[in-house]
Amino acid sequence: MPAIRFDRFVRYAELTEILHAFAAERPDLISLESIGKSHEGRDIWVVTATNRATGEAIDKPAFWVDGNIHSTEVAASVANLYFLNQLVTQYGKDADITRALDTRVFYICPRINPDGAEWALADHPKWVRSSTRAYPYDEDPIEGLSVEDVDGDGRILQMRIADPNGLWKAHPDEPRLMVRRDPAEVGGTYYRILPEGRFEGYDGFTLKVKKSRQGIDLNRNFPANWRQEHEQLGAGPFPTSEPEVRAVTDFISKHPNISGGVAFHTWAGVLLRPFDHLPDTEMAAEDLWHFQRVGAKGTEITGYPNISVYHEFRYHPKTVIGGAFDWIYDHLGMFSWVVEIWSPMREAGIEKYLYIDWFRDHPIADDLKIFRWNETKLGGAAHVDWKAFDHPDLGAVEIGGWNRFHAFGNPPLQFLEREVAKFPKWLVWQALLSPKLELLVAEVEAAGADTWKVRLVVQNTGWLPSYVSKRALERKIVRGVIAEISLPPGADLIGGKRREEMGQLEGKAYKHTGISFWPDYHVTDDRAKIEWIVRGRAGDRVAFVARHERAGTVRTEVKLG
Repeated sequence: MPAIRFDRFVRYAELTEILHAFAAERPDLISLESIGKSHEGRDIWVVTATNRATGEAIDKPAFWVDGNIHSTEVAASVANLYFLNQLVTQYGKDADITRALDTRVFYICPRINPDGAEWALADHPKWVRSSTRAYPYDEDPIEGLSVEDVDGDGRILQMRIADPNGLWKAHPDEPRLMVRRDPAEVGGTYYRILPEGRFEGYDGFTLKVKKSRQGIDLNRNFPANWRQEHEQLGAGPFPTSEPEVRAVTDFISKHPNISGGVAFHTWAGVLLRPFDHLPDTEMAAEDLWHFQRVGAKGTEITGYPNISVYHEFRYHPKTVIGGAFDWIYDHLGMFSWVVEIWSPMREAGIEKYLYIDWFRDHPIADDLKIFRWNETKLGGAAHVDWKAFDHPDLGAVEIGGWNRFHAFGNPPLQFLEREVAKFPKWLVWQALLSPKLELLVAEVEAAGADTWKVRLVVQNTGWLPSYVSKRALERKIVRGVIAEISLPPGADLIGGKRREEMGQLEGKAYKHTGISFWPDYHVTDDRAKIEWIVRGRAGDRVAFVARHERAGTVRTEVKLG
């Protein structure tokens, strides 16, 4: 197997090499395909992981995993590679992984946005939100600060400039740490802080950061809740306008066997579920119960809290975030989650914080906790001491402060493997909840001279119902189980249809407890039976196919007589 280290980030060429090595060394479990090209022409790779000896991937229930749709969130790619490595190396050793690869399929897209990640990982990095395509205008912005590594140390930090009207001051217990001044405070030494970078057209007074020429946010380009630029920055000119998003939506739409998925992002240390635009009261109760169950299991396994985006993770009370995970559930009825990898706040001992609200406002004691954690656990990597720098555009400044990319936007490398190792068990557990169509009975009974009654009974052995979610039923996007019969030459079908829909099959998910006052009137609603009358010769073989686009496919045959 490829020798992979999980204490570093990999650039595109190495990522491609690793994925091809997996496919070459374990073709029984792994195949690789490009689902499209990025804006700059790089392949967007998707791994299909399943035991091919037990059937074709499209005939099995599936689970989707992706990452790195945002350019700097490169830990998400590592989480995908770690998961893939666990599947391959633990197959035949871990019972759940073995069962999952024998009976299910994983589609894994480690890096949706290879262009943006390549910029972020360059020797002289450039940070953009997502795609490297110019949007909404082609020309470069002028007059202002371009965020970049201006002092050539390979990091993009902060710059501070002394100013009596500045917002920032030294922490009273730690002068290297900048915190906001009190609302009515005067008489101290204050600073203005801006990102490290070059400044074009400085007039000696006005400091502003250029709006990035690369204004696309690929995670806002999906069809669900898409809004124009005046409502949602970076959403693009129309839904799926961007090649990376179009490739992903096309692949998922053409693989209705997917029952759910997880998208890896950074950073907040939390498991996020839909809706992002509606309260929980607007979600089908059964779907909400399932999300809550899966979230509780995720918290048990990973230690990450599980929350609703709408209720607990909104950028602003009046805004809707939007994204791939909401499209997957809202439009397609597949259960979807976002994992925000890494919480430096919890690492520093800040246990209770309000996620997005914490970034808007928090006690300065929290800043000091993170600063001390940086010193004791990271050797100062998260916060760099300020140093004087003769800026080519601004003159005398100081460069230092928080090192966002290496300690906040991604886990520090010494913690990277520990962090991504939290998730494979939860991913496999979710995949094993999918509906699973299996054969119960295929039999023949004599019904007269050269006439036979043939019977097929299938059942859903999975936890979820065959349709997966109530949202899928509301959207009318899933068919029931389809049964087909194939006859040999000379045989005739005299009772029944060659193809019939057998309806949906329930799972175990929504049954009540043993101490419930609601009776279970549908004890075997996980089963479906169909019968045909066939005229044919003894010894003839009759073939059956029962298929459900989300629960899988069953093939069998019987001999007449």
